[in-house]
Amino acid sequence: MRIADLLVTGRPVFSFEFFPPKTPAGEAGLFRTIDHLRELEPAFVSVTYGAGGSTRDKTVDLVRRIKHDIGIETMAHLTCVGAVADEIDSVLRQLRAAGIENVLALRGDAPNNDVQFTAVPGGFQYASQLVTFIRQRGYEFCVAAAAYPEGHVECRDRDLDLQHLKAKVDAGADLLITQLFFDNRDFDVFVERARLLGIRSPIIPGIMPITNLAQIERFTSMCGARIPDELRQRLLACGDDEQAVRAVGVEHAFEQCRDLLARGAAGIHFYTLNQSLATRAICERLQRN
Repeated sequence: MRIADLLVTGRPVFSFEFFPPKTPAGEAGLFRTIDHLRELEPAFVSVTYGAGGSTRDKTVDLVRRIKHDIGIETMAHLTCVGAVADEIDSVLRQLRAAGIENVLALRGDAPNNDVQFTAVPGGFQYASQLVTFIRQRGYEFCVAAAAYPEGHVECRDRDLDLQHLKAKVDAGADLLITQLFFDNRDFDVFVERARLLGIRSPIIPGIMPITNLAQIERFTSMCGARIPDELRQRLLACGDDEQAVRAVGVEHAFEQCRDLLARGAAGIHFYTLNQSLATRAICERLQRN
């Protein structure tokens, strides 16, 4: 099913992001996580590419297995990294043949720790070009695109970043999923400004429950998200107590989600890091409330 069609009902959707494991043990662990979360009846799950598009074939295989063997709707990430147009077209044809109906079109991160992203000859420099390519080739996928409430890490000019977002929507993106954020005020301001610019696509907030402070600080340094001072101080006060850090992170994410849903968010997309406990704890509380 196309995710955009689910959103038409007006009921909030819950979804989970996973990444392709590198080892058989990791893959077994991923499917245990999926089995643990499937009882929550997610609207869909998404599967990322590895660094530099390195797990392209694995992504196609995983979304196929999750959809057809497990019975959960899927969304395949697709990036511009290291691929010419014909290679991207080949992946799209594989996804269509596998019965996948949803794609998250991304530029992707610069490979090999490069400072700036540079498209390969014959490839695409921007996600908007990838969306345009999908539409011009006549594919009927539901196409999602990424949005950045605090601005893209490479574009701190928020007006310009919103123009880039509108270019993706104008090219044919059906819905938007945001980068992780920890302060709902950033999301509120972002949505208001997007609507004023004429962006009408559904915007699903992306939430990552904090379970490890060092890990989340690494992520935020790469993606440009901000940890509010009050939250950081609560996490630091936990010291080396991992359970206390997790409890603070889960509570903060729960309050974020409850507030977002109360004010009409289209749903919540959880960045799970292939783990289930924190996400399940939050979803179960949301369902009880």
